[in-house]
Amino acid sequence: MQIFYSNKHRLHAPPNELHGGEFVQPFEMPSRMDVILERLKERGFDEIADPGPVDLTPLSQIHAPSYLRFLETVWEDWKAEGMQAEVIATNIPARGMHLDRPPRNIDGKVGYFCHSSETAMTAGTYEAACASLASAQAAQSHVLAGAPGAFALCRPPGHHATRDQFGGYCFLNNAAAAAQMLRNGGVARVAVLDIDFHHGNGTQDIFYDRGDVFFASIHGAPEDSYPYYIGHADETGRGAGEGSNLNLPMPPGTGYSAWSEALDHAVANILAWQADALVVSLGVDAFKEDPISFFRLDSDDFTDAGRRIGQMGLPTVFVMEGGYAVDEIGINTVNVLEGFAD
Repeated sequence: MQIFYSNKHRLHAPPNELHGGEFVQPFEMPSRMDVILERLKERGFDEIADPGPVDLTPLSQIHAPSYLRFLETVWEDWKAEGMQAEVIATNIPARGMHLDRPPRNIDGKVGYFCHSSETAMTAGTYEAACASLASAQAAQSHVLAGAPGAFALCRPPGHHATRDQFGGYCFLNNAAAAAQMLRNGGVARVAVLDIDFHHGNGTQDIFYDRGDVFFASIHGAPEDSYPYYIGHADETGRGAGEGSNLNLPMPPGTGYSAWSEALDHAVANILAWQADALVVSLGVDAFKEDPISFFRLDSDDFTDAGRRIGQMGLPTVFVMEGGYAVDEIGINTVNVLEGFAD
């Protein structure tokens, strides 16, 4: 399987994350990629290529132009106001406030375009996000050209990035961009399957009104886990997208027996929807030792999950998302790819 990866992800390395009322080392760290790369090479996945330059053109189809301008200029605007540390949102609009009036002040702008203040930005964040996007684009191009599958080893991840907000460590929605580019390339019906522990709220937001992209997510119940305010089972799409959104929220302590039943249900719905291609938001934070999730999957379960996805027989783009048990992230990620190859 061809793998696309850019070392420019290291440009995004915030020193802090707000967690549990204090600043801690971010769970989403550069070393995650090092562990995955090492495991890929150990297991014979040695077709690893730099994705080349990013194509920003498709972003206008999934992100708001004002948000894209914000991402491109936020660091310079932040520094121009005399801020000395990383960009962190401290003022996020609440109920009853004007969501239709973006502030001029950069502190207000950061909050306006953010939905989760644990996510910081640095001088290299935008370039790293673009390089991450380039990997997703290269992987979808490889599949569009006829390959049965490809893996975009993306960092920063993307599935929490909505049309016009960052958060959950995500800035540009790599999976949504891959799906959109498959559509632009002539694929009539594209499905996105999100198996990250956390609901892919950004991907749902982007495609919720559309009937040409099916979104399915298996995730921790929003009553108990981030992103909390979205991801319920009764969110099924709107307008042209009605019936093209499937949420499968699961309770704390969910093991592989129940999780795999949800996966089979998602797979059956994608096949019934008659998808022509598949994008997988590949998070492995459903692992039992993950520090910020509550599912109970073992490493071997990821192999079986990959096999079930492979049995769909669809051209498939894997896009890396979460997974924060760093010691095991390589094993769990590669297990999915090996199961798919089987």
